[in-house]
Amino acid sequence: MRNTYKKLILALTFVSATVMGISSAFAQKTVITGTVRDAVTKETLPYVSIFFNETRTGTQTDLDGNFKISTNEDYNKLKFNYVGYEVLYKTIMVGQTQKLDILLKSNAQSLNEVTIIAGKRRYSNKNNPAVELIRQVIENKDKNQPKAYETVQYKEYEKMLFSMSNISEKFKNKRIFKNYQFLFQEQDSTQLGGKNLLPIYIQEKLADQYLSFDPTKSKTVVLAEKQVQFDNRYIDNQGMKSYFDRMYQNINIYDNNISVMSNDFLSPIANSAPTFYKYFITDTLKNQNPKVIELSFTPRTKGDMLFEGKLYITMDGNYAVQRATFGVNKNINLNFVRGMEIELGFEKNTDNRYYLSKSNLVADFGINKNKGMGFTGERTVSYDNYKTNVAIPDTVFSGKKIEVLADATKKTDAFWSQNRLDSIPPQQLKIYSNIDTLQKLPSFRRTVKLVTFVFAGYWDFGPYEVGPTNTFYSFNNVEGFRLRLGGRTTPALSKRYYFENYAAYGFKDEKWKFFLSGTYSINNKSIYQFPQHYVRASFQRDTKIPGQELQFVQEDNFLLSFKRGVNDMLLYNDFYRLDYVREFENRFSYNLGFKKWSQIPAGGLNYVDASNASMINQITTSEFSVGLRYAKNEKFYQGKIYRTPIIDRYPIYNLKYTMGVKGLLGGEYNYHNFMGSVDKRFYLSQLGFSDVRLEGGYIIGKLPFPLLAVHRANQTYAYQLNSYNLMNFLEFVSDRYAAVNIDHNFNGFFLNKIPLLNKLKLREIVSFKAIYGGLRDENNPEKTNNGIYKLPSYDNGMQRTYSLNNGPYMEGSVGLGNIFKLLRVDLVKRFNYLDHPEVSEWGIRARVKLDF
Repeated sequence: MRNTYKKLILALTFVSATVMGISSAFAQKTVITGTVRDAVTKETLPYVSIFFNETRTGTQTDLDGNFKISTNEDYNKLKFNYVGYEVLYKTIMVGQTQKLDILLKSNAQSLNEVTIIAGKRRYSNKNNPAVELIRQVIENKDKNQPKAYETVQYKEYEKMLFSMSNISEKFKNKRIFKNYQFLFQEQDSTQLGGKNLLPIYIQEKLADQYLSFDPTKSKTVVLAEKQVQFDNRYIDNQGMKSYFDRMYQNINIYDNNISVMSNDFLSPIANSAPTFYKYFITDTLKNQNPKVIELSFTPRTKGDMLFEGKLYITMDGNYAVQRATFGVNKNINLNFVRGMEIELGFEKNTDNRYYLSKSNLVADFGINKNKGMGFTGERTVSYDNYKTNVAIPDTVFSGKKIEVLADATKKTDAFWSQNRLDSIPPQQLKIYSNIDTLQKLPSFRRTVKLVTFVFAGYWDFGPYEVGPTNTFYSFNNVEGFRLRLGGRTTPALSKRYYFENYAAYGFKDEKWKFFLSGTYSINNKSIYQFPQHYVRASFQRDTKIPGQELQFVQEDNFLLSFKRGVNDMLLYNDFYRLDYVREFENRFSYNLGFKKWSQIPAGGLNYVDASNASMINQITTSEFSVGLRYAKNEKFYQGKIYRTPIIDRYPIYNLKYTMGVKGLLGGEYNYHNFMGSVDKRFYLSQLGFSDVRLEGGYIIGKLPFPLLAVHRANQTYAYQLNSYNLMNFLEFVSDRYAAVNIDHNFNGFFLNKIPLLNKLKLREIVSFKAIYGGLRDENNPEKTNNGIYKLPSYDNGMQRTYSLNNGPYMEGSVGLGNIFKLLRVDLVKRFNYLDHPEVSEWGIRARVKLDF
């Protein structure tokens, strides 16, 4: 009996231990990661459905075919299901972490529209239920947008956050960051940007939005705004905000094109989207009301400016987007972008239609797309109090389109905590105080000062800064070796008065040149800050090449010293100027000016009276001018040297009138000069964009050639957008002209489709420039010689300067952009006037441009 009892106890103990062991095994988590690929092509497959056994517990592969799935249950199989492929079951080890490499075989019978050719599947729009569904969405777009209502109003909260990302522990623990450890934050390593973050910027905005569509009107009332404030001596806070706003614009999935990172992406529900996207129905969500179809989409060509992701479409007859999650393909021809995730959430309105309730865009940038430190930006916008067809008084739309309340930047922390439409983690709120603390550290201030000097070219001494460095040394045929030193005052000296000066010396001509200006700011703002309102008086004695006009570049920049061909014509100029500049919030501006200009020819340039062949030593003119400019919705990024407009789709209009007055302060001629131009960027979706410039001018008066329109030429090896790159300096002059300039960037549309070449991420560019003008008989030395000058000639007597009476000057180019992500190289061809001396029919020109 005792032995039987012992055996029973042993048996129970064994069973108990076994059960406990099994339970312990079952309690261990099963974790599976892996990649799903096509069995033949080995290409990764996005959006493959993965489930445990026959359950609905599962996940999907991401854009790169990767997946991760885990469970605490005792499931021992995974089911892989993908449209156009055979279902695959894979046995897994329970309670263990494992990695799988899954190969799916194509199944020609799984869908009628899928056929197999040479071992690869071919996608077709014909008889494709996914394409039929997206066409229904496109057909119903208009009624699912705000413009379907008479009026819309809502409250909007926006948060923008930027951080250095993917910072290694080794880098984080360097001695240089010993005092900065409070800045670092931990982030889930599965999110964009890596594990360690160094937040450097945050901004928030709360606003009321009002829209009316008959007629179309809009008004934004900014109730509160807040952003990290950097030291204005080094960083322009408002300019930085404008730049980020341009990169991260509001996303409307119903627009044909969506602007992100300064590029236009074709929307997956654009009218032409089925031509460029592939669509797959990947799930049906029947437990929702209404029923929702999960529609996955991917680019036909992975390098194009297209998205990939999922749309969730309502099956209630509206075919509205209920939710959207999408990003970009890893092979996209987009610089520095490691990854991008966009999420759009919609809520049902009282009329059972859907409105956007929240959008989130996260992008990670880096020099190396696979590793190393980067930069992560996140923009979240939340919407609330959405009202439609509510009468909005006309008084709401009066005044500025964007109205910022006087106390918008003075709201308390209590106000923000009560009025944010979205939660904000405590560690993000610390950024405001952390950056403020950081800027008080002497080591940080020294670092920022050095970085500013390297990139902006100015060294700050508080009230005065010296620069720009790229003008300290240059050379040309007339001046020889040239040294220059100068600088300007800063707001640290005065917010009302600004002074700028430089002195330069040429060792060949042994002449001093100098510049001095004084500016009074009428609106008590920096004269470089929008809106400008100032009066400036200046004097300049320096050299200038006739017909050379540069944008945003100093004329004595060292790199522009290298020129092709004969380059010996120069002017010694004395300018006395008085300017008044006024800008308005609506982006209209005007300037009034007076200039006394004395010019003395130098080098190979001579002024010769056509009537008696006598040499003219100097021309003096006195002139008044008025300039008008309008640039709708224009934004700027403020650098240390100049203010740079951020190019957008809106046209820029310029009109200028100049009147010369004979007898005033030595002025020798009466004349009237009218000039006008229109600049506009045209976005052509997948075909890229075109920058188009139209301009013209007309001069009234009998004048020598130096006072006529000297057309913009370029003898440097740099490609200049608004100059004629194979025209010689002072080759053409006119008293009337019209010109067109077209520069088109295909954004890699063709090269993205060429195997191997597409890996270089090159972008095709074509341009065409033409100018047509001429000289009236009274200004043409070939027709008259009374009171005008001979056109310049070379030392051998060959003519050097011409009119355009024999037809328009034309040139074009084909180029490759994005070489090493920053270089554009053009092969330029000159189409006519090839019989002129010292000209080339072909030329190679390069331009540095850093862009996304």
